[in-house]
Amino acid sequence: MNESSTLDQLFRQARSHNGWLPRDIADAELQALYELVRHGPTSANTSPMRLVFVKTAEAKARLVPALAPANVAKVLGASVTAIVAYDSAFHQWGETLFPHRPSQYDAYAANAALAQETALRNSSLQGGYLILAARALGLDCGPLSGFDANAVNQAFFADSTWRVNFLCNLGKGDPDKLFARLPRLDFAQACRIA
Repeated sequence: MNESSTLDQLFRQARSHNGWLPRDIADAELQALYELVRHGPTSANTSPMRLVFVKTAEAKARLVPALAPANVAKVLGASVTAIVAYDSAFHQWGETLFPHRPSQYDAYAANAALAQETALRNSSLQGGYLILAARALGLDCGPLSGFDANAVNQAFFADSTWRVNFLCNLGKGDPDKLFARLPRLDFAQACRIA
């Protein structure tokens, strides 16, 4: 694959899908996806993103009540819905993730607001890596933010320090369900060089 086709696959031709074709995603594919994603950088290697890959009918039934009505069919039609979450207690992994200076993580353990902010920011960054890695592996994506976060947290993380950031459907997108690509801001509208 040349550079241009790679950029097309990851960015220029990639779309956020709303409709899905039948396609099984094996657990091994999800493991391969995570193996790519985990290599993306985060501040102080905090790696706070946690994932729940919702595949089964039972798990989807737990997720559906938390969804905005417009997102129910999207989730039910997707092969997998990734709950992209973060662990606000990521600092517990300091010895593993920052072995040369695990005390760096003490500031997060001592300051819940700092830990929360760091976890949300870096799990969002990792969620972007998830989308790019999925596209690189030939999966289509449909990220979603139309859901009740408290309901997702209650259904999946009630006794945990994990909290939902966003959802991302994965599978084989149905091109017949796409509409024309929406406009984007150009460089002058969105950027400054200082």
